[in-house]
Amino acid sequence: MLHAPIQPASLYRVNPDLDLEALARVYRKEGRVRIYGLLDQGPIELHEYFEASDHWIHLIGADGDVIELDKAARAAMDPVEWAAIEEAAYVRARDGFQYRYQALRVPEDEEIGEADDPLTGFALLMQSEPMIDLLRAITGFGGLAFTDGQATAYGPGDFLTAHDDDVAGKNRVAAYVYGLTPHWRVEYGGVLLFHGEADRTVDGLAPRFNTLDLFAVPRRHSVSMVTPSAPHRRYAVTGWLRAGAGD
Repeated sequence: MLHAPIQPASLYRVNPDLDLEALARVYRKEGRVRIYGLLDQGPIELHEYFEASDHWIHLIGADGDVIELDKAARAAMDPVEWAAIEEAAYVRARDGFQYRYQALRVPEDEEIGEADDPLTGFALLMQSEPMIDLLRAITGFGGLAFTDGQATAYGPGDFLTAHDDDVAGKNRVAAYVYGLTPHWRVEYGGVLLFHGEADRTVDGLAPRFNTLDLFAVPRRHSVSMVTPSAPHRRYAVTGWLRAGAGD
């Protein structure tokens, strides 16, 4: 039985007891898999970093563009103006692609060496050879070259409508969602939904803590709206597993 490699001493360490063969069987059969307990070192520190950060930016789709509001810009906005932005987003969501959530940017490769925060550390983990090898073993895709992504936070009213992540030229072979959401009920929303044929059925995964969801691209999916009853935000790092340009 194959087991996950242990990471070098750092903030993060992959759980060495993951059964990669079993996870790979599920992925081959379903085109997706949830990995519980991905890390045995570091997830609490990353969650605390998300909770404490003042750098979250509101992202709202807007007719082919995106509205970006940092904390100061959002606080300074007139309530009537914000209500109009919200209403316009809900109208666009009725029959098109639309999103509303908060994000923290993951540093680009040339910036990673200049930062030492937990999010940068997680980016380095996802780019490390042991992690790339683990992802290759589970997905069965030997041509996996690198990963990218961003941190996301969904609070009340936030959502992401249906899409399949298949963007020309991006060479995405799979998507990932590393969940960092403790004590969450399905009723709070924020559920990762996989859509059936013609959107007639869905199969969902509730937010959880220290879980890695992998699913093949293209696959139609969405995130249901977070309700006002949610006691805190739905945190995750989301992104893609990508092939090299020639693969």
